[in-house]
Amino acid sequence: MATLTIKGLHILALLWMCSPALAQSPPAIQWQRALGGSLFEAAKSIERTSDGGYIVGARSDSNNGDVAGNNGQVDCWVIKLDALGGIQWQRSLGGSGIEECNSIQETGDGGYIFTSSTTSINGDVSGAHGLSDAWVVRLDISGDIIWQRALGGTGQDYGASVRQTANGGFIFAGSTVSNDGDISGNHGNVDCWVVKLDPSGTIEWQKSLGGSASESALSIRQTGDGGYVVGGQSSSNDGDVSGNHGAGDYWVVKLDGDGDIQWQRTLGGSGEETAWGLDVTSDGGSVMAGWTHSNDGDVSGNHGGADFWVVKLDPSGAVQWQKALGGSAEEICHTVRGTFDNGCIVAGSATSVDGEVTGVHAPPGRDAWVVELDGTGAINWQKALGGVSPNDFAMAIVQAADSGYVVAGSTGSNDGDVSGNHGWQDAWIVKLGDLGTGVDQGGAAMDEQAVLCVRPNPSSGVVYIQCAAVDRDAHITITDVLGREVTRWNPGTGHAMLDLGDQPRGIYVITVRSAQGSQSRRLVLE
Repeated sequence: MATLTIKGLHILALLWMCSPALAQSPPAIQWQRALGGSLFEAAKSIERTSDGGYIVGARSDSNNGDVAGNNGQVDCWVIKLDALGGIQWQRSLGGSGIEECNSIQETGDGGYIFTSSTTSINGDVSGAHGLSDAWVVRLDISGDIIWQRALGGTGQDYGASVRQTANGGFIFAGSTVSNDGDISGNHGNVDCWVVKLDPSGTIEWQKSLGGSASESALSIRQTGDGGYVVGGQSSSNDGDVSGNHGAGDYWVVKLDGDGDIQWQRTLGGSGEETAWGLDVTSDGGSVMAGWTHSNDGDVSGNHGGADFWVVKLDPSGAVQWQKALGGSAEEICHTVRGTFDNGCIVAGSATSVDGEVTGVHAPPGRDAWVVELDGTGAINWQKALGGVSPNDFAMAIVQAADSGYVVAGSTGSNDGDVSGNHGWQDAWIVKLGDLGTGVDQGGAAMDEQAVLCVRPNPSSGVVYIQCAAVDRDAHITITDVLGREVTRWNPGTGHAMLDLGDQPRGIYVITVRSAQGSQSRRLVLE
């Protein structure tokens, strides 16, 4: 049983900035930021940082407005934001050629790692091998370069995804047409390319994965057993690839810690599938997303044209469920993330005004489109974001500490949901609010004065709970995801400090019930 300590109001009042639990409906925009200059910017990756802010990986053509230090043509643009989306610092990184930051993450020392492709041989780039290289760059906490590595051969090589590994090194994934330089084992045409780096950026091992046609890796994650799962796409049906359904398929590959294949799966139908995002899930499986033109094979429920396609896999790669999302026009999914409650969130763009898509701002233009799914693939909510421009889209999403979401992409609008656009196309960051649990348990929703607040959330164990319950019979319960009661107590009008450090990590629901109704909040232990 959890340890419970009641605290006086005078001690904990300083800890609270409270709001009522939100209704079960698409979340509202809490803030948005258009970032850029007079030319073209697009955000392609976003992650939470340990200080409560965000790190954004983008591409930039500009050298004015929010952008400084452009090296020529297109640069990687790295932006550090505070918790409200304000710019703390920015860096334009690259050379006289073309660089685009495709994936970024905070490292254990408070710095950052990102990957890109590069066509430069000057500026911040050194050691290039050929037409284009993958580029992996480690930054310190202020955004200054610690080291950089141009990786590849004499052909075209591309960096798509990078993550820090449990041993402090890094795992990188992309694509290659080379078979020299840093690369060996190419199967023909374009291969997936996976590289393990030590903490200083030195190659420990590399693997070319594919067949005689074309493969590319777009996302990689480390798994709980010390191996890796790679998500991408494949057109082959030989070499490392089997089970192709026709045209291009999703391709997911499980590697052990040395990069050797444990299993692989091709997913799709007779049309074209284009995978973009992959994330690991709390059950040891994975979730994969992109878009589909099929309505056969592994795909069902296509609405017409291109649909978002989301596939949940178990730890062995077997399909647990799949979901085609969209309308009769075109929906393109660019990212997927597992959520705190074992569901997932997907984001991309939508042009439909029917099916599952509502709220597009300027049909037949393109809006960013965000859809939250529960653990079975059912839609919790969907939201279209944008203005009158036909070029608003989402490229990345991350769940915030308050269980809301931060969306990163690009916008050409300066109306609707968008303000502050600097020119042609800006990077666009949107914070969506927390829905709480949205569950009415035992009565109508409480009056706004009967507030339930939980901080911090997520928590490592100790949480502070405030409840302005208005009758002496009110009580609070904490239940786990299976509905089992962890503890209950009568809060009166005070505050509580609760130590849940002895409970398993996961999702809990805190509910207050009184004569006025009930409110619930979702709590994440991590």
